[in-house]
Amino acid sequence: MEANTSLWHSYLGVIVSRERQRMEHFQRAEDILLTLLESVHAKEPRFLVDYARNLEAFEFALCASEDAVTLEMPLRIDGDTLHVLACQTWDTPARHPSEPNTCYLEVCSPGTGLEDWTDVVDVMEHGGGVGCLVPGKILQHLKELLVSAIVHCQRLFLLQPGDISAENLREEAMELSLLIRGSWKTIRFDIVPVVRRQQEPLRLQGRQSDRGFPEGSLRKATEEAHFVPASPHCWRSSTHLPILKLLRAVDTLKGPRLDSLRLLDQLRDQDWGGEAGKGSLTFNHLKMVLLWSTELFPSPEDWQDIEGSVYRLLVILLRCLATQHLPHFLNPEENLFQGAAPDLASLYHMVESFAWDPQRFLHFHFGLHACSGSWQADPDTRALLQLPAEDGSYWDTAYFDMLLSQFQVYRIQDSARRSAVSQLLSKIRQEIPQQR
Repeated sequence: MEANTSLWHSYLGVIVSRERQRMEHFQRAEDILLTLLESVHAKEPRFLVDYARNLEAFEFALCASEDAVTLEMPLRIDGDTLHVLACQTWDTPARHPSEPNTCYLEVCSPGTGLEDWTDVVDVMEHGGGVGCLVPGKILQHLKELLVSAIVHCQRLFLLQPGDISAENLREEAMELSLLIRGSWKTIRFDIVPVVRRQQEPLRLQGRQSDRGFPEGSLRKATEEAHFVPASPHCWRSSTHLPILKLLRAVDTLKGPRLDSLRLLDQLRDQDWGGEAGKGSLTFNHLKMVLLWSTELFPSPEDWQDIEGSVYRLLVILLRCLATQHLPHFLNPEENLFQGAAPDLASLYHMVESFAWDPQRFLHFHFGLHACSGSWQADPDTRALLQLPAEDGSYWDTAYFDMLLSQFQVYRIQDSARRSAVSQLLSKIRQEIPQQR
């Protein structure tokens, strides 16, 4: 038992030891980027420079892979004066199909200094055209300013040769990508213009507000709506920063919660990434799993050691892989696994093999993945994980407690939870034979 515990901590220790270096790497690249953005702001004050990049640095340090850093660049616009109008089925004026849950941002007050960023859009409920902010115009203007700022900073020797590359700036992309050298590595920053707007506190249907989280953290994380480009003419609501704020709130709680995320993300990058380290499972998926586990396991008793904490995330991840459905934490009707079905079956196989035999994976290696070789999935576990959940009855603490018991990492003393698991098991024993 002590040897197993030591293995978990040794693996985690190597992961944590890299974070300081990664943070320094990020901060050097960030300094270069801020120099560039300051030049953009000097030429166009409507593009603001947000110096509070702590959340992006926090995420970059946690992530095992060199994923792109999303940087939302605020616009000097009073978002509260804009009207949010649902986009039509077809985008205008080019008549391209728009994404679901997209919107127009109507500029209601004339003389706001936004005329060069607006265009007339046909809106059905208005019975005619209205002036709306056009993401395509803003992106084009920002792109031109970024290119100009790079040249300007190079002439003044504010940038060294090789510090920055704009080769990934794409005309049709809804973000502007820059490659910036931090130390001996390159970080990709995806710059996204964002309109901020106050909104009503988020109401979670059928869920207890702040359950498992520090009091008030959900309200603070979602009190501001962020609209980012979805198409050349439509906007969409972004949850990028609200999710990072909730992740930071989790970091203030006791127990190795974020250590669990670090460890699973290292496995994702090293062993579960498919060919060339690219697969269906992303760091964003694991962030969502951690937030769900924080809500579903609110007791400090669940987060006393690294092994038990990792399994809290594992049982939720396995459930989502088996059902091919990972609900967004703030928008549960959205399935984050939508469109990834072909790879999820093999990914489930690898994650379950880790759950049953973690010692095979808890070491760093090069070349072949640690999961090479045959592995027979446990049919009883798979049956439990695939129970239908149309009524939501198998997305609660008792269900996941039952799965923890299956993997022999339950160790909960709460009598009420033990009773709930016993009742659930009695119900499941009647349902599983019917499925078979």
